[in-house]
Amino acid sequence: MSILNETMRAVVWQGNAYNVAVVDLPMPIIINQTDAIVRMSTAAICGSDLHIYRGTNSGPPVPWTLGHEGVGYVSQVGAGVGSLSVGDPVIVPFNLAEGHIHTGLTTMMYGGYGNGGDLGGTQAEYLRVPFADEGLIPVPSLNYTDATTNQTLSLENDYVMLSDILATGWAALDFAGFQPGDTIAVFGSGPVGLMAAYAAILRGASRVYSVDYVAERLSLAESIGAIPIDFVEADPVDQIMALEPNGVTRSVDCVGYEQVNRNLTVQPDVITTNMMAVTSIGGGMGTVGVYNRPASNSTVAPRAGTIREPVPFSLANFFFGEFTWGAGPSNPIDLAPQLVQLVASRRITPGFIVEDEISIEDAPDAYARFERHETTKVVIKFD
Repeated sequence: MSILNETMRAVVWQGNAYNVAVVDLPMPIIINQTDAIVRMSTAAICGSDLHIYRGTNSGPPVPWTLGHEGVGYVSQVGAGVGSLSVGDPVIVPFNLAEGHIHTGLTTMMYGGYGNGGDLGGTQAEYLRVPFADEGLIPVPSLNYTDATTNQTLSLENDYVMLSDILATGWAALDFAGFQPGDTIAVFGSGPVGLMAAYAAILRGASRVYSVDYVAERLSLAESIGAIPIDFVEADPVDQIMALEPNGVTRSVDCVGYEQVNRNLTVQPDVITTNMMAVTSIGGGMGTVGVYNRPASNSTVAPRAGTIREPVPFSLANFFFGEFTWGAGPSNPIDLAPQLVQLVASRRITPGFIVEDEISIEDAPDAYARFERHETTKVVIKFD
């Protein structure tokens, strides 16, 4: 049982743009009988964390713990938890279970880890999870034993992607109305964009175009079977339309409000404009990149005022294109039964995007390298 004066190490946002700290914080305790405490084993740094890191994402008063992707082991359960036991391996999804609310909507509207308040974040040694029976995703094991070689391999880097980015990339296709055989343009080859391209190939896309400008990301996209499109080298619409004269069937935005144009300056409408230009008449578009609400500079978000809102686009082009457009956060809890089985059976290995494994003490430097596009995906490994 945790004691109130016990501490843990955690990555904390203190309101300083381009800077995070690793500090001692009190360990979480059971508050409600439906809670569980998870001892984190692996956590990941997400592109959404960079919105906070850059000082553009508003939230509750600082300081607070970062991180919303993680896997670990149940270390305590409240008396009202019925389906989990101490020692069970689990994925922590970024979104909260609804408990008794049952709206049927994606539950990000009720909060998520790593965004302030009393929820905590996964980039810490321990985490309290409300409504644990529904809010944690059990997995058979965080390891896999190859039947041929009898070698035991860790699945943690694969399973941690189910916390957010694999589910989000998967949902991007659903929002766009994806069907097997479709062609698709994926705007952004960061972790979410790579997962969207990976999911599209797995789900039977005939051709996948990955649009970015970071050479290492485009090379990784090409290695999984996508066609790389460097939007700085040449206009991405011209490049795609030269290969798809009638346009692609689907297109997705996996970047969000800090997207950049060919001059690498922030232009929040450039992807929407390009999506409508490359999508065939009657095609579908999906948006999973995060779009922030307008805000003024504050102690929580010292650069929030630099973000332009709203995002303009041509309703006439949308109307005459006869497009459909879905958007929103994903729901890893709903997708878990399918995605867990795909990882457990080694049908998919989404951990291929992990480039760096670090200790929690190295998180400040890892954030800086991730911001500079010097690494594709970073995971924190806990003892």
